[in-house]
Amino acid sequence: MTPRHAAAPSEPSTSAPTTSEPTTSAPSTSAPTTITSGSERGESRIGTLPPLPTWNPLSLWYSDGWTVTKRNLIKIKRSPDMLVFAVIQPIMFVLLFSQVYGGAIAVAGSDYTQFLMAGIFAQTVVFGATFSGAAMALDLKEGIIDRFRSLPMNASAVLIGRTNGDLVLNTISMVIMMATGLAVGWRVTSSPLEFLAGVGLLLLFGYAFSWVMALLGMSVKSPEVINNASFLVLFPLTFVSNAFVPIETLPTVLRVFAEWNPVSSLVQAVRQLFGNLGTAPVPDIWTMQNPILTVLGGITVMLLVFVPLCIRKFASISSR
Repeated sequence: MTPRHAAAPSEPSTSAPTTSEPTTSAPSTSAPTTITSGSERGESRIGTLPPLPTWNPLSLWYSDGWTVTKRNLIKIKRSPDMLVFAVIQPIMFVLLFSQVYGGAIAVAGSDYTQFLMAGIFAQTVVFGATFSGAAMALDLKEGIIDRFRSLPMNASAVLIGRTNGDLVLNTISMVIMMATGLAVGWRVTSSPLEFLAGVGLLLLFGYAFSWVMALLGMSVKSPEVINNASFLVLFPLTFVSNAFVPIETLPTVLRVFAEWNPVSSLVQAVRQLFGNLGTAPVPDIWTMQNPILTVLGGITVMLLVFVPLCIRKFASISSR
């Protein structure tokens, strides 16, 4: 006796072929009923659903990073005070230095307001990078990182989303700062392409520096420490530079530090691209003579060094 739904043995016959319609039979509990296809009897259709879409590692990495970026942008939207206080401080610096100290600080070959604004822009993007460090320290304390670990996502997506959020915040701050500068008399005298290159250089430097601050945020024991720790780095970089005063007015030791300070190169490059150098002679130092190349090299070094360090640090602290 042949089992049900088994194909009949092939026999030579001159009769007409059987139709391709499936046969029906009474239900039975002895064997499961198999649905036949339209071409061959007994061919099962079980498991013929279309396969799920496949994702390559690069697509998954991009998708995870974009998801965490949206999370950080939503946090800014729901906490507008974060943006307000991030913008108020640079505005105060513009008004304080240009209106209070501007008459007392003389800059050879240039107006102090034109000299100042590039330094304020550089200070804004550098200070804005501290949000990455503070946010990482806070997420670690509140257990958000442990929640991310429970999700099937790329480990670096948290860091990418955090630094991308700082990039958006710095962009918004930059727009407001430029509007403030125009209000106090700052002007761009270069071409539109050079202006856009200067803005891009500022934002790219701020993005690279945010990885430095993210590593610092993961290295401290509590979020309360990150502010004091970050200012130990930020104040020498921004104030011992050419951001607010000419380098040649500094004492010898501070002048040497300022000449090789990456923030000084950033400020000099932005002044050059915005057309705010004036007629004062440029210091005969390679970093000041080639500020754009110096900044691009510094950005490359920061990304190559601190991105892997941040990912490694994140993996070690999230496995505690």
